[in-house]
Amino acid sequence: MRRSRAAFLDRDGVLNELVYFEEAGIIDSPFHEKHVRLLPGVGEAIRILHDLGYQVIVASNQPAVAKGHMSRAGLDRITRRLETLLAEGDAHLDAVYYCLHHPQGRVPEWTGDCECRKPKPGLLLRASAERGIDLSQSIFIGDSVTDVQAGLAAGCRTILVGRVRCDLCQHLEEQGVKPHRIASSLREAAQLLLAKEGIPDEAFHRHG
Repeated sequence: MRRSRAAFLDRDGVLNELVYFEEAGIIDSPFHEKHVRLLPGVGEAIRILHDLGYQVIVASNQPAVAKGHMSRAGLDRITRRLETLLAEGDAHLDAVYYCLHHPQGRVPEWTGDCECRKPKPGLLLRASAERGIDLSQSIFIGDSVTDVQAGLAAGCRTILVGRVRCDLCQHLEEQGVKPHRIASSLREAAQLLLAKEGIPDEAFHRHG
């Protein structure tokens, strides 16, 4: 039986906006469902990835549970809100895989080292085993060096989402990490994959 392929996506900064918490002076993942806002073009990009034959799967570190910033139930509510917003744009996720661990966590159940926390490829390996995914035919699209490292470790192609900055380039070089491509957004990453598949540019606009 032919194994399917997947487009693995990091969540925060790729699908939804990061949140500025003024009290703490930090930018972080949303800690409440009311903070969840999709980035522009995300629904369209996911529809394109599905049309190209990819399962669309979130693979994301979510250490806020280990750090005590939210409960597991709170994380589930955020996921449901994300899925609701995607559905409003006729898009959907095929699966969601989270690592809840953190080495310096405050919740004993989720504190410590693990095999699923990126840059380790555990989330991708688990998805491959559970969903029959050929990782060599899959892609990881994320906005951090750890996303690229996890994708490469699993044998996937990788696209780094974000603006190319001097500090980012230096960090990539220091870590010996090189993504296959760099894109400014998930939508641009999907467009790059369309081009690789040999689909005419006008097909991209038909998804609007």
